[in-house]
Amino acid sequence: MSAWCSLSSMTRQTDSLDGQQVVNVYTTRHYQVDTMLFQEFTKRTGIHVKEVKGTAEELIERMKHEGKTSSADILLTVDGGALAFAKQHGVLQKMSTKALLHNVPREWRDQEQYWFGIATRARVIVYAKERVKQEELSTYEDLAHERWKGKVLVRSSASLYNQSMLASFIELNGQQQAEKWAQGIVRNFARPPEGGDKDQAKAIGAKIGDIAIMNTYYIGQMLNSSDPEEREIAEQLGVFFPNQLTTGTHINISGIALAKHAPNKENAVQLAEFLTSTEGQTLLVQGSYEFPVNPETKMPRLLNDWRSFEKQTIDVATLGRLHKNASDIFEKVGWQ
Repeated sequence: MSAWCSLSSMTRQTDSLDGQQVVNVYTTRHYQVDTMLFQEFTKRTGIHVKEVKGTAEELIERMKHEGKTSSADILLTVDGGALAFAKQHGVLQKMSTKALLHNVPREWRDQEQYWFGIATRARVIVYAKERVKQEELSTYEDLAHERWKGKVLVRSSASLYNQSMLASFIELNGQQQAEKWAQGIVRNFARPPEGGDKDQAKAIGAKIGDIAIMNTYYIGQMLNSSDPEEREIAEQLGVFFPNQLTTGTHINISGIALAKHAPNKENAVQLAEFLTSTEGQTLLVQGSYEFPVNPETKMPRLLNDWRSFEKQTIDVATLGRLHKNASDIFEKVGWQ
């Protein structure tokens, strides 16, 4: 019996709304698989999931403003820096159970157990297989070389993904080298940044650029999309994990945390246990193509093919303190 099953069978006292058990999730995630997961959770427990969507900054500010009257039970967000920011601003409380500690390895949870990862994502180089040879690729730093002038696609500096990536370069290489890299990328833009990661892949397909900086799971989603155009584009793309002989590929997380004034605390803990359980993780990665945190997860073949790569050895929670530095660099070099 899994840790989720053994714990979920326990009787828990919960608050209710009109006789209906609920858990209120403040979430920055926008993936269809989350809806499926919440429906499965409701089917198993009878607890209905109510979502409030927004950016991490908006939701954390809302939780601060609402204080003890907040309806938030769970904060679910991408980016380790955002989770650390929420912890620093006092809107979370510790959440530690035997199931959570079993499901989530130490590297993917807060040292004081204020938050737990539910998935990880690698930020990689995606390239047009017909125009770029894999042996031409090596590191993030090399993308700033003039040989890539007019060929690089990437989303805007407002993206948390890019802010944390640049923050990791500041941590590894220092502010000056990080700024030099960002300047080089701006010089090599195929177009001004626009759209999300899938839009960068589509721009490669349209021959606007030859390489893009993207999260792996978008390629997984496109390869398995119901849209034949997305599948066709994705099949023309290669995925390259940079810096394998140096500092490793940048990786970040999605994570879950218990709100400080959660009115449905027991329900919230049950949801966290389910999302990190073998069953929950298997459903998650089969729909989102993120990497799981639970090592017992059954992964799609694509993720198994991708999973063996050298990662940056940076605590993802520390990246938040360098977001301001990263934003200053982006503004200075004209990365819109």
